[in-house]
This record gives sequence, C-alpha cells and structure tokens, in this order.
Amino acid sequence: MSATTIAVIVVLAIVSVLLALYLSMTAGRLDRLHKRIDSAESALDLHLARRCAIVIEIVSSGIVDPATSSVLLDAAHAARDAAGSEGANHDVARWLAESSLSQTLVEVFDDPLETEMVADFPGALELWASLDGACRRVELSRRFLNDGVRACRQLRKQGMVRWFRLAGRTPWPDTVEMSDTPPSGLRV
Repeated sequence: MSATTIAVIVVLAIVSVLLALYLSMTAGRLDRLHKRIDSAESALDLHLARRCAIVIEIVSSGIVDPATSSVLLDAAHAARDAAGSEGANHDVARWLAESSLSQTLVEVFDDPLETEMVADFPGALELWASLDGACRRVELSRRFLNDGVRACRQLRKQGMVRWFRLAGRTPWPDTVEMSDTPPSGLRV
C-alpha cells in the first residue's frame, strides 16, 4: 500500500470515529431531553392536581360565599375530570379546563382587599398561601416543560438527527398552551 492510501484510510477512520462520537453524544442529549420532558409533564400533572385539591379544600372550608364556592367547585371538577379523560381531543379539553380554572381563580382572588376580609377566618391565610404556591408552581412547571419541548424540537430539526433517525419512534413533543396566571390577590 502506498502512503497516500494509508493516509486516506486513517483520515476516513478518524472522520468515522468523530461522526460516531457526535451521533452518540447527540442521541444521548436527545434521550436526556425526552426524559426531562417526561419528568416535567409528571410534575405539571402533580401541581395541577394539587391546585384542584386546594381549591376544593377552600370551597369545603366555607371561607368563600356560596355563589363563589359553586363557581370554584365547577371549575375545579371540570379540570379534574378533564385530567382523567381519554380520547382524541384529551389534551385540548384538559388545557381548556385548566385554563378555565386559572381564569376563575384570577376572577375570584384578584382583589387583595376581598381576600384580606376573610383573613380572620381560621386557616384562611394558610389556604391562601397554599393556593398561591400551587398556582406559582403550575406556572413554573409549565414554563419548564415548554422550555424542554422547545430544546427538543430544535435538536430534532437538525439534519443529522433526522437523517440518522436518532429520535427513533418517539412522538413529537408538544408544548402546553394554557392560561396559568396566578391570582394577585392571594399574596396577603
């Protein structure tokens, strides 16, 4: 073999090793992003369930008036039922129900003066703090999930990832689009 042939073989071997190393690192990063998305989805589910439970606890405590209790309870049950539903439009219905609960909470607890009026009720301040914390955790969990989805989508759009099918048969991740603004009146 000539020196030129050996040089070409060595260069091809180095390029092949570097390509394999790049593909392996990219596949590992993609796998970590998918795991991050899965754990963020689980955290968001947990925080949404906790928020519903706190709303139901507030309603059952008798702190708010009956009309407000009815509105809050309807929104909380709709969100809880949508979380447990199955079907083709499951995600759309769920995020609409969760958005409706968020908007109801903003409408009910947006005025700090109204929430201060019931501060003398035993346990009211603790419930307000719990609900405020749950609402903020929902907001942060959704942002964290959507950041992971954006990073994953950006990586999956790269040519090498598509050509070598590094994502395998993993479904394309979707962002969660819902209203999650926490009510400002809970910060007493």
